Amino acid sequence: MRTSIATVSLSGSLTEKLTAASQAGFDGVEIFENDLLASRLTPEEIRGRCADLGLSIDLYQPMRDVEAVPEEEFGRGLRRARHKFEVMRRLGADTVLVCSSVHPLAVDDDDLAAGQLGRLASLAEEFGVRVAYEALAWGRHVSTYDHAWQIVERADHPALGTCLDSFHILSRGSDPKGIEDIPGEKIFFLQLADAPLLAMDVLQWSRHYRCFPGQGGFDVAGLVRHVLRAGYDGPLSLEVFNDVFRQAEAGPTAVDAHRSLLVLQEAVGPAGLPGPVVPTGVAFAELVTPDAEPVSEVLGALGFARTARHRSKPVDLWQQGEARVLVNTGPAARREGTGLAAIGLESPDPGGAARRAEALLAPVLPRRRAADDVPLEAVAAPDGTELFFCATNRPELPDWRADFEPVAHTARDCGVTRIDHLALVQPWHHFDEAALFHRSVLGLSAQESVDVADPYGLLRSRAVSNADGSVRIALSVGASPDEDTAHAQHIALATPDVVAAARRLLAAGGRLLPIPANYYDDLAARFEFADGELETYRELGILYDRDAHGEFRHCYTRTVGRVFFELVQRDGGHRGYGAQNAPVRLAAQHVTGG
Repeated sequence: MRTSIATVSLSGSLTEKLTAASQAGFDGVEIFENDLLASRLTPEEIRGRCADLGLSIDLYQPMRDVEAVPEEEFGRGLRRARHKFEVMRRLGADTVLVCSSVHPLAVDDDDLAAGQLGRLASLAEEFGVRVAYEALAWGRHVSTYDHAWQIVERADHPALGTCLDSFHILSRGSDPKGIEDIPGEKIFFLQLADAPLLAMDVLQWSRHYRCFPGQGGFDVAGLVRHVLRAGYDGPLSLEVFNDVFRQAEAGPTAVDAHRSLLVLQEAVGPAGLPGPVVPTGVAFAELVTPDAEPVSEVLGALGFARTARHRSKPVDLWQQGEARVLVNTGPAARREGTGLAAIGLESPDPGGAARRAEALLAPVLPRRRAADDVPLEAVAAPDGTELFFCATNRPELPDWRADFEPVAHTARDCGVTRIDHLALVQPWHHFDEAALFHRSVLGLSAQESVDVADPYGLLRSRAVSNADGSVRIALSVGASPDEDTAHAQHIALATPDVVAAARRLLAAGGRLLPIPANYYDDLAARFEFADGELETYRELGILYDRDAHGEFRHCYTRTVGRVFFELVQRDGGHRGYGAQNAPVRLAAQHVTGG
């Protein structure tokens, strides 16, 4: 299906918005009136610019407070409409959005509304324009799609149809199945938006918290299925009012928007996308650092051994059990400092995973490699983290470790078996994008978003994982752009015995994050422990949580640069990440400086 986006969904000037929409792959745009009024381009120049960019102008919007008003007020509305229709003719736009009235003089009279909309449609017809009537969720007398359709049907004018908006329909809890009773040719336009499920005034909800399909809690795909069954054959168009999106760069936001429609089309029917290839494990985590010594000291204390070095790059492989950490001291590290830069994902089909990622607009990363290097497919996540699709110990596929040459080492096992999960701090503008990216591109399932108290604000966190938990990624974001760099990323390491692992780390000279005594006093009130168990946790700085599936014990190293490590013991199928303990950990890191 054709795709479109309202210019109000993007930041910047009208020219910047049109360019971003075109480069992201949209077929058309809705021109929001304020964007036109603020532009120095004439309607003819905007029309030409859209044509040069390969964009159609699918809708001009909005026209407000036209119907069910006193005749004098309606006359003023017709004068406004005549001017708008002339502008639309110059733009080359043939459909106008008319919102249900919120005018204080509007009356609850469907016959009057239908008659006035019919007269408006007759005027529009003279200019080759169609009128798409939409029920605002907060409309004064018309606030549901079925009521709007009844008025359109009563008016019975060929240039008058309805516009369906997923937010206005789903935010009111209306049943979208009735859409199938509307003739497809009378659905003139379809606007789509998702939203988190919030208990608040619907107008404020709409104006500030809409998001792209798949990023909120609405069943947008279910609504679209009903619209398609009705026979609608117009574009899927996004109309999203969102404070964060309007402060973000238009280009990445447009890409995120178009990706959401590609995923939506896949959900409602064949979309021609390569199928999802879900990763089956974490092959490695890659740290970049300008100084390998502090990172090496922490890894050594954790029981990792430096087992190999890349043949042609300044990259060392540290390993313990199936947990692998690459330490890269190349040029990027000198620019960026110590941090988590890349993740290697075990993939049953690396090529297929890369093709799906590219089809869903993930940037494919060019790699500088020698002729005999293993070909690795890599894309960039929204936060810039490099994702490699690779294979380990699979005879039918090239093994990424073939690029490394073994070095002499002494193994000192600390009980770490594998990487349990990775925690990635997202740029403020891209948290919702990141969740959709990891779900759609990687095929991971998302948990509900949670808020975590930090001494200086709130963190939002959302975890994604595969079915068996062998890939777990926790995505988080601060409460404001100023907090983008305030929180470190971390690598969580699985161990069957966190107490033994913590003691070995301390014996090797490592340092654990100290936890306040008050935490353990509260823990004693919440749970019953065996004799001496709580005292051991207090001594080592081990935190504890329990849910219906099992127990979770974990502790943290001190931070190096912008990364730290966590030792994790899951028992009985515990599925969480210690969110209950996160405020204590964050406060302790603030006090100790990491």
